[in-house]
Amino acid sequence: EIHKTALGAEDSVDWQYCKDTLEAVKELQTEGYTLCVLEQVEGSVSLEKMTVEPGRRYAIVAGNEVKGVEQSVVDVADVCIEIPQFGTKHSLNVSVSAAVAMWHFFEASLR
Repeated sequence: EIHKTALGAEDSVDWQYCKDTLEAVKELQTEGYTLCVLEQVEGSVSLEKMTVEPGRRYAIVAGNEVKGVEQSVVDVADVCIEIPQFGTKHSLNVSVSAAVAMWHFFEASLR
């Protein structure tokens, strides 16, 4: 199924399948990653205020298009990030949100 969405990118990007998201993110934290959940929750940090520290390793978790990120994953996050919205819509498509967040982290790494 991933091939249909990734269109070949799965051949050039390291990835692995994990059946349980909570288990996967806890492993990332054990490996030293700062777990950043992309979700609109109480206490979340607006993306433009998120400071990306040079040399620090980050993992960004984006949720299901409809249900968002599982609460158990939100509960173990080091930080929850949201993208500011204006107008009547309160969220972006999950792929767009993930791309915007990744760009923020990438752009910060160039400084």
